[in-house]
Amino acid sequence: MSDVQAPIGPPLIGALLRAPTDAIRARMLAELHAGGFTDFVPAHFAVFRYPPPDGLRPSDLANSTGMTRQATGYLLGQLEQLGYLTRDDDPEDQRSKRIRLTKRGYAAAQTIRHTVAEIESELAEELGAKPFTQLRELLVKLNATTTIRGPIPQTTPAASP
Repeated sequence: MSDVQAPIGPPLIGALLRAPTDAIRARMLAELHAGGFTDFVPAHFAVFRYPPPDGLRPSDLANSTGMTRQATGYLLGQLEQLGYLTRDDDPEDQRSKRIRLTKRGYAAAQTIRHTVAEIESELAEELGAKPFTQLRELLVKLNATTTIRGPIPQTTPAASP
């Protein structure tokens, strides 16, 4: 008997989405480095994603990324030291902070956005405008599904006095 495993079959949606995501992230990082943001590392994409974290509380960012508060705090600390953001007092809650992008942070976010816009143009040319538009529309719908976003939270009626 052989220890060789049988093939597991063709790629499923996770793999089909991961390959383009990996390629896009690699290109974003290369463009950031070419633009002078040489201290930006792949882990920072957890914070610099769409939409940018500007105005969020660190705990809200942690919840939306699925990272622990400690890991989020570590990344925010790195990005703060590198000059991409600050953590300012929250005017609504003095116990909390709000993330604010600096001029450098906004410039990095714009570089990322410009790079992805270029990639979209290239894909539209390579795939054809209509198929690319259909792909984009399907991805928007996919991201709105409860399978991806999770169920819509149910509101509980207020208790009667």
